[in-house]
Amino acid sequence: MGHTRVKAVVANPTDRVRTQEVELLVDTGAIYSMLPEDILGSLGIEPSGKRRFRLANGKVEEYLTGEAYVEVQGIGVTSLVVFGTEGTIPLLGVTTLELLGLQVDPVSGTLKPMELLLLHAI
Repeated sequence: MGHTRVKAVVANPTDRVRTQEVELLVDTGAIYSMLPEDILGSLGIEPSGKRRFRLANGKVEEYLTGEAYVEVQGIGVTSLVVFGTEGTIPLLGVTTLELLGLQVDPVSGTLKPMELLLLHAI
């Protein structure tokens, strides 16, 4: 399977007038979405915490995190995002993907709605 890329609109969650269209690489191995800090800064999104991450090369590093509004295929959610260094490839991580109710179709390499479960007896 090749790489799945999607167009997204990223916005400040408290001021959705401040938006930017971004192409995201869908990374189902990444817990959170990651955007370059210059994009997040231009939207007025401030860091609200730090988290430790194990990288593909085995190193553990700490990154700033914050919240952004992410819209893909007309569906939008507020999600935790990681502040990547300038030039970082923007990633759509699995947490944001699940919040959007989307999944990767392994045959077509596109995003499709996932079956949402609500296991509550009425």
